[in-house]
Amino acid sequence: MPLFSHIPEAPADPILNTTKLFNDDADPRKINLGVGAYRSEAGKPYVLDVVREAEEEILKELGTGNNKEYSTIDGPADLHQLCRELIFGDCASVRENRIASLQALSGTGALRIVAEFVKTHLPEEAHEIWVSDPTWGNHTAIFQKAGLTPKVYPYWNPTTKGIDFEGMIGTLRSQAKDGSMVLLHACAHNPTGVDPTREQWKEIAKVVKEKRLIPLMDSAYQGYASGDLEYDAWATRFFESEGFEFFMCQSFAKNLGLYGERIGCVHIVCNSASEAKVVTSQMNLVIRPMYSSPPKHGALIVCKVLGNPERMAKWRHELKAMADRILEVRALLRKGLEEKGTPGPWNHITDQIGMFSFTGLAPSECERLISQHHIYLLKSGRISLAGLNRSNVQYMIDSIDEARRFCSQSKL
Repeated sequence: MPLFSHIPEAPADPILNTTKLFNDDADPRKINLGVGAYRSEAGKPYVLDVVREAEEEILKELGTGNNKEYSTIDGPADLHQLCRELIFGDCASVRENRIASLQALSGTGALRIVAEFVKTHLPEEAHEIWVSDPTWGNHTAIFQKAGLTPKVYPYWNPTTKGIDFEGMIGTLRSQAKDGSMVLLHACAHNPTGVDPTREQWKEIAKVVKEKRLIPLMDSAYQGYASGDLEYDAWATRFFESEGFEFFMCQSFAKNLGLYGERIGCVHIVCNSASEAKVVTSQMNLVIRPMYSSPPKHGALIVCKVLGNPERMAKWRHELKAMADRILEVRALLRKGLEEKGTPGPWNHITDQIGMFSFTGLAPSECERLISQHHIYLLKSGRISLAGLNRSNVQYMIDSIDEARRFCSQSKL
């Protein structure tokens, strides 16, 4: 009997398959709104100028200042310090060396090694992890593969197209086990683009304390959400100031455009420097049998940017320009739909923040946008605004209007 004949073909990943369908489409009007990657105004992949500068410097140093030897299991120490300061700022945990930091394979890898650590070292109640409904499509699979049990708390309110804050708080308070984990998006919630207000973050912190929940914060959009690195780090820094021990997964895919470099960090805020040292040692034992050590190139780029004040200033400027372009597209899309009289409302498009918009489009409307208008998006209605620009936003507006009216008539 053939060795592999019994294995069924796996279903296509909905996000990656959207890109494949887009690439296979020959229609010149096609738009890809599925991929979570920044695009220039011309619709092309974008390499930041500071990354180009860093690459040139790395190349000049090759064989002298840097080499292709193995990295350490947890990555370089200067990366740890620079990344800690970026996300946590000047705080007690940083000054007192109470944060265990390790390089990870971007945000996804950071989440996976945290989940493995939790499963191995934390009590059974911590093996239950509460995630928002909806959340990034890979969150649940990551936790399940590590042996954790994902549960969901309400987050998206389809009527208001905003956060179901009462549902979220009520569920965590009444249903989450004491000592279980809770996944929180640090900024620019994926996929909804709806973040808690600062007052709501304070209420979340109260429930976390009451229930002794263990926060796992996922930060994929610092600086890219609002254009301001400090503003987007507020929730993380607030939780640190409240004295929580917690996990922070940090990615540089979006804000430095280093998608393919798979560069990120995981930080564990502890009660003491000695505990942070022990946690680091055990996290190393999670990484060693998994992938041995992380790749060096992305870490070098991040260090060349974060460790150079002049380059940091340039990065802040580029981030602001990227965020502003997304904000402009949001405004144009909302304005166009409202002026066209497309059955709405559409204010949620500009109320949301970050790369994505949870449009509120029904699955049937999304299917029509794909099949009739060559606009590729997830059937949940989530779109990546980076795929829109001044040259195609009107086509998007016209297509949404047609799809909504057609699908409304089909129901009659």
